[in-house]
Amino acid sequence: MPTPGPSLILASASPRRRELLARIGVKPDAICPADIDETPHKAELPRTYAIRMAHEKALAVAAGDAHVLAGDTVVACGRRILPKAEDEQTARKCLELLSGRRHRVLSAIALAAPDGTVRAKLSETQLKFKRLSPDEINAYIASGEWHGKAGGYAIQGMAEALIPWIQGSHSAVMGLPLYETRTLLKAAGFKLG
Repeated sequence: MPTPGPSLILASASPRRRELLARIGVKPDAICPADIDETPHKAELPRTYAIRMAHEKALAVAAGDAHVLAGDTVVACGRRILPKAEDEQTARKCLELLSGRRHRVLSAIALAAPDGTVRAKLSETQLKFKRLSPDEINAYIASGEWHGKAGGYAIQGMAEALIPWIQGSHSAVMGLPLYETRTLLKAAGFKLG
C-alpha cells in the first residue's frame, strides 16, 4: 500500500487561493483561516510586511502533523502599503492614487512544517494602470469587485482591462504566486506534476 503524502492546511478562506492551488494539482486537506492582527508596524516596508504576515499566518494555524500554507498579498505604491478596500471611499482613493502609475504587488507565501520550521518566498510584480477617467473609476466602483481587495482592485476581473503593462507573476497578483508555491511544496515532499 502506498504511503500517503503529507497533509496540507490552507490558512486562508480565499476561494481564489483554492482555485490557484488546484491549477497545480493541490487540494488542501483543510481550510483554516488565520485570525491575526494585520496592522503594519510603524515605518514597515511593504516587502517586510508581506513576508511577516505570511509567516505569522502560517504559525497561527500550525498544528499537529500537517503542513500549513499561508499567504499575503500587498499592493504598494512606493513605500506606501495600500489598504484592503472595505468601503467605496477607500477603493476610490486607491484607484485615484494608482491611476496612470506603476505600482508593485508583493505576494508572500509561507509553509510551516509539522516540526515548526517555516520556509517563505516572495514574488514581486510590477504593474501599471492606464490613466483612469472619473467614469472608469465610477464604473469600477459600481462593479463591487474592489471589496476586500488590497489596493482596491482585483486583476482577475474588470481591472485587467485597465492594466496595459505587467512584469512578473499574474497568479501572484491574484493572491498566490504559483511558481513559488510549487517550489515550496515540492521541497516539502508534496507530489506535484
